[in-house]
Amino acid sequence: MTMIPFPTTENLILWACSAIALLAVVFFRRSVRHRRHKRKQQSARRVLERIKTLPGFPQKINYLRKIDPFVFEELLLEGFEAHGFRTIRNKRYTGDGGIDGQVIIGKYRYLIQAKRYRGHIALQHVQEFEKLLKRHNCRGLFCHTGKTGAGSKSVSIASERMEIISGQRLIDLLTPGSSFTIATAPQTMMKRTAATLETSTIVKDAGKEHRYHES
Repeated sequence: MTMIPFPTTENLILWACSAIALLAVVFFRRSVRHRRHKRKQQSARRVLERIKTLPGFPQKINYLRKIDPFVFEELLLEGFEAHGFRTIRNKRYTGDGGIDGQVIIGKYRYLIQAKRYRGHIALQHVQEFEKLLKRHNCRGLFCHTGKTGAGSKSVSIASERMEIISGQRLIDLLTPGSSFTIATAPQTMMKRTAATLETSTIVKDAGKEHRYHES
């Protein structure tokens, strides 16, 4: 029977030093991510205050299109929190699988995808988000600063899980005290129509009609 030699004192010290070094690297990386998140959150709060000072919708939406994309993600979460909703932040900004945060509305969990567009949003992005929601068996909010084309609107209207938040609705989300709301009735009970009258889409929810602004 072959005897396994007992580690020497030098080997034990080397292993201990390696373990300590590894833990130090892990702690440092977590600390860096934590500080980065704090900076982005602070920037998002400053953006919220800045939006209040801008005179109208065009100035506000154009300002949002210029901010840092990670700050925009934090800005959405700050907006939901300002309306009294509980949010769940990611531990990192990259490698999130297309999920930029989560919000709890009523008894439902919504996945958030944040997109800063200047023009029309990409239909492919909307379709991919819809597939993501199906995989997670969850609802979702596609929040963007651009324009919603006919194809993207059709995907959203036909979806049983997804809502698009853009235009004035996005500004309302980022304005504490506004009338921003999210439908919380089971999506299977919601009958969505493709009729769009100017900037309002009619949604029939259990026989009741509501109107909400959508770009």
